[in-house]
Amino acid sequence: MIITNKSSFINLIILSSILILSGCTGKQTQKDWLGRVTDMPHLTKQGETTQLIVDGKPFIMLGGELHNSSTGGFSYMQPIWKRMADANLNTVIAATSWELVEPVEGHFDFTLVDSMIMGARKEGLKLVIIWFASWKNGSSTYVPSWVKKNPGRFPLVIDEQGNKRNILSPFGDEACNADALAFAALMKHIRKTDTKHHTVIMIQVENEIGTLRTKRDFSEKADAAFNGPVPEELLNYLVKNKTAIHPGVLEAWEKQGFRTEGTWEEVFGKGVLLDSWKDLSYLTEELFMAWNYAKYVGKIADEGRAEYNLPMFVNAWLKQPGPSGYAPGNYPCGGPTPQVLDVWRAAAPAIDFIAPDIYIVNEFRYVCEQYTLSGNPLFIPETRGDAASAARAFFTFGEFNALGYAPFGIDGGDSGTNDYDISHIKDAYSTLNQLIPIINEYKGNSKTRGLLVDDNNRTDFVTLGGFKISGTLGRRFGGANANGSSGPNQPTPIQAGGAIIINTGPGEYFISGKNMSISFSPLNPDSTANVSYLLLEDGNFVNNEWVPGRRLNGDEFRITLPPEKSRIYKASLYTY
Repeated sequence: MIITNKSSFINLIILSSILILSGCTGKQTQKDWLGRVTDMPHLTKQGETTQLIVDGKPFIMLGGELHNSSTGGFSYMQPIWKRMADANLNTVIAATSWELVEPVEGHFDFTLVDSMIMGARKEGLKLVIIWFASWKNGSSTYVPSWVKKNPGRFPLVIDEQGNKRNILSPFGDEACNADALAFAALMKHIRKTDTKHHTVIMIQVENEIGTLRTKRDFSEKADAAFNGPVPEELLNYLVKNKTAIHPGVLEAWEKQGFRTEGTWEEVFGKGVLLDSWKDLSYLTEELFMAWNYAKYVGKIADEGRAEYNLPMFVNAWLKQPGPSGYAPGNYPCGGPTPQVLDVWRAAAPAIDFIAPDIYIVNEFRYVCEQYTLSGNPLFIPETRGDAASAARAFFTFGEFNALGYAPFGIDGGDSGTNDYDISHIKDAYSTLNQLIPIINEYKGNSKTRGLLVDDNNRTDFVTLGGFKISGTLGRRFGGANANGSSGPNQPTPIQAGGAIIINTGPGEYFISGKNMSISFSPLNPDSTANVSYLLLEDGNFVNNEWVPGRRLNGDEFRITLPPEKSRIYKASLYTY
């Protein structure tokens, strides 16, 4: 880190000391919303959904993820925290890296970590910290130089042609132990500096884990493990959860006669390359790598939670459509993609949930469905930040009761400029902030739903509160580039509209979103009844109380959610 002047350095040291002293004044005993005593952020169940509890109350993360290197400099970050608060975020996802935390083996420097915590806290923001360590985007570029320079001690992945990849091997015990030691030191420091304030509410362990440019590690140790027996621990898990495991894994295992012993190929079959991006090419290799990555990451999470037991998750770089995207190795093989979630659960119980980074927005609903199987709560730590993404946020919270939503690069362009247009997300989060209390009141008991439409699927519908509710894509966003730039290897994003519907009683709703027209009809398609409004208002929530704007009728007797600015409607229906 470069300190630009002496006074900045002195002020930072003083503030860091205050943080440490304030964190050591003793644990705060609090009660959560169910009346249980707790003293730190944690996950709990509400009905059918999982809630994040912060300071005793349900907390929905309206977030954004910073660029990878934004928190690599104290002065660089100073103005960004206020910009994030002004954009109506309540949570920022920000990285800290192993190379900066432990530049010399055994010597830790948490100056930049303290600057993150202080900057977020000053603006009333919560932090989700990403631990960039052994792996980031499938590579190992954030490890300290003393790790990079010693491949004998910290071995790298070997590809099928015998070439070394710039990826720490998950079979490297010393690398795992060193990573776990540094992570535990980080968590201990966060406990000391933040126990009282709960600025840091969750941790992402590593980033987009997996092996790139090879379908598995072909090192000598990896070959021995692949040709050796499938761990009994994994087989016992699969037997116990046979009715709930991923159907693709179940099918592969069934073809081998549901064997409960044998090598990876004997138990799951020989890997092959299939035709479609939704097919499970080289599934056996992927299961094998997932087990070993998850064991490695699980140990790191265990060591960290022993110091400070915050919720922890891992994120996934997804398969990509197209011939270059769907074979393992073109996306990180062994990372927590949907088909290997059961393996991750079995190998790394210290990880609370798996989160998808969604840039393949044409399959947005499909990905969300895959990552809510078997009770996995949905959290989207990375997605686009354009107008269509703002619309999808409403759908995500309505349909999947998401823990949170976070466009990537929320702080500006890759060059560090402020050219990132966050106006769409700012508007969506302003409205969602108003809705959070009522979302928390009704979520978890089948009273919230979401609608999502786009250029490929221009209509959507749900049944809720005694009526069929339909959504139709609105008019196109203005401007040739209104949707923003594309993500990695992605075409220009399609138009989208999204809505959240909250059912507060029979035929009574709050509806909000962007770029969609809403209509109602009877549940029975053969019914001759007509549906109309007893009441239709637009308005806002002020101090958690509904304040009507207009009582609508005549030419405005309809629900129209424009693309430019999100709205909230209150509706009550009757039939005649």
